[in-house]
Amino acid sequence: MLLKSEIGLLRAVPLFAGIEPQRLKLIAYTADTVAYREGQILCRQGETGDAAFVIMEGEAAVSIATEGGDFTVANLKNGDVVGEISILCDVPRTATVTATSQLSALRVRKEAFLQLVRQFPEIATEVMRGLAERLSHTNEELARARNLAAGRGAPQ
Repeated sequence: MLLKSEIGLLRAVPLFAGIEPQRLKLIAYTADTVAYREGQILCRQGETGDAAFVIMEGEAAVSIATEGGDFTVANLKNGDVVGEISILCDVPRTATVTATSQLSALRVRKEAFLQLVRQFPEIATEVMRGLAERLSHTNEELARARNLAAGRGAPQ
């Protein structure tokens, strides 16, 4: 029964929306279901990435370390994907992801994720779209933080 709910979740994720059910079943079967308590870290900035995560239930915060302390750049919810940058680009994790509630996720290992991107060009397009949206949002947040630090703006 759990496999069926994982397939349903994957189907609802824009990244996997164009993949036929049999392939989704394979992804769900090869992925690990992981659980985190509030405050636990899914992945840490600077670590080597070996998997991407699809949030099944719960919420998490994405933060980056700055000289002034950790800065939250995004909040994740059901269906969001995180961790793909480090496995696609072979770079260390670009942010820390911390559960802000009880959280369960599908952990898709690097090789399985890369195979999906190779087999389904539409996934690569969706990954690029998601990354561009995140970059835009992060840039907005950083500009807002700089303005606040310089005393030129008020919190929204």
